[in-house]
Amino acid sequence: MKNSPDKTVTEARVRVRYAETDQMGVVYYANYLVWMEVARMGWCRARGVDYSEMERHDGIFLAVAEANCRYRSPARFDDEVVIKVWLEEASSRMVIFHYEMSVGERVVATGHTRHVFVSSGIQKARCPERFRSVFGIAAGEPVEG
Repeated sequence: MKNSPDKTVTEARVRVRYAETDQMGVVYYANYLVWMEVARMGWCRARGVDYSEMERHDGIFLAVAEANCRYRSPARFDDEVVIKVWLEEASSRMVIFHYEMSVGERVVATGHTRHVFVSSGIQKARCPERFRSVFGIAAGEPVEG
């Protein structure tokens, strides 16, 4: 059965701080990954997923298995960056989020992150049943591999 994740876009906004820029006056590349996390947590909160509660109550973590960022145009100090995020794919074992970061109409970066559900011992796990509908995961879907 094919999963149908909710591809509704959620937005987050950050104002570039001086400390986030490098010697060339542009945003240091690793900060884009931090902004992806800010947007991803906003996506979760908007859908009623309290990530810290999932860790505490369910003992399940969303570990980053892959992160990709394509830098297209520099962001600079005091720019307002809009980070759009949506869920691209989901299964009982993993989720993939996509991102688009813009300053005004100018896209500064795009990317994606792949996350796997793991236990506190970093063992394979599945998405808790109570969160499956949020991620568009079919009820009772078995764990792959």
